[in-house]
Amino acid sequence: MSDDHGAVLIAAQSGRALAQAARRAGLVPLVLDLFGDADTLALASQHRSAKGRFGAGRLGGEQCLDEIEALAKLSDRPILGIVLGSGFEDAPDLIAAIATRHRILGAPAEAVAALKNPMRFAALCGRLRIPHPAVTRDPVRDRRGWLLKRDGGSGGSHVRAATAGKAPPGAYFQQRVAGSAHALSFLADGRNLSVVGITAQWSDPSPIRPYRYGGAVEEARDAPPLLATSVVEAMTRAARAIVAETGLRGLASADILVEGESWWLTEINPRPGATLDVLDRRARPLLSAHIAASLGTLVTLDPPPMDAAAAQICYATTNYAPVPSLCWPEHVRDRPRAGSSVARGAPLCTIVATGRDADAARTTLRERAERLRARLDIEGTQR
Repeated sequence: MSDDHGAVLIAAQSGRALAQAARRAGLVPLVLDLFGDADTLALASQHRSAKGRFGAGRLGGEQCLDEIEALAKLSDRPILGIVLGSGFEDAPDLIAAIATRHRILGAPAEAVAALKNPMRFAALCGRLRIPHPAVTRDPVRDRRGWLLKRDGGSGGSHVRAATAGKAPPGAYFQQRVAGSAHALSFLADGRNLSVVGITAQWSDPSPIRPYRYGGAVEEARDAPPLLATSVVEAMTRAARAIVAETGLRGLASADILVEGESWWLTEINPRPGATLDVLDRRARPLLSAHIAASLGTLVTLDPPPMDAAAAQICYATTNYAPVPSLCWPEHVRDRPRAGSSVARGAPLCTIVATGRDADAARTTLRERAERLRARLDIEGTQR
């Protein structure tokens, strides 16, 4: 694609990764997000800051629609449609309202409603005979065997140990199952899918957020695969059945827990997710493939590059108020603007790395994170 193909609206809690993917696809991004990070502003043709979190009960639907309309009016070229990132998982009604004004390049509201309502999703998995942990909103007998999750939650920060009594409003209990966290990323056209890749994921626990998302890695092309072929094939069949049942479109991912050749599907993320930095390394830009799939054309992507790739969230270990002025390394993304504030425990930035295999890429991530935190500590003490 080239810039002649027009502009794309992006709305997400953090729009940088999608804006970067849009530029790689030759599109001009117009971004509505919460943070307005320095690299987001550099990538976006136009940017507007959301006044609160997206979704039902947080950022009002009318306000979100107004912000999107104001952003669209700033475009000097035709707009292909809108890509929705994180933040809309519990707001299918808002997605439906956006769709009356702009073409949704991604999952339709009906698919999001089916996939992100925990009771409907569990019932769907039951009908399709897909292994899925039990869920309930009723009190659980042995709380040690259950987790508390928020409807439509993402990023793991909303996951807690189960509490006594019924689940609070907007939350549910999910039975604990053993296994290591992986994800199958795929492109869907509403009927079928094309696999993009497999990633392994890890958590970065804090005292109050024991399951918050840490990062993900895609293994090198010629390294031993992350998962057994039988598991990948079973996961793919399950995801294909879900696509056909729900009409899911665009880039999405299936989160699973794997133990040996046993696996459980925990959720479907019906949008481009946190692995975009890891996966968008093929010859064909991933966002162009996402748009094509959303419009009904399913493409098969080239294999990834030879090396492994990984990305992790670097969480603030102290309050940065303000964030010091830095010349950020190239491997740092989602760079907070100098003078802005980042609270302790909040996402500070994203760090990316490659390596000969997954272990090497993750080692480089850890080293880069340590050097960055040391540098920030030095900058902070010099103020």
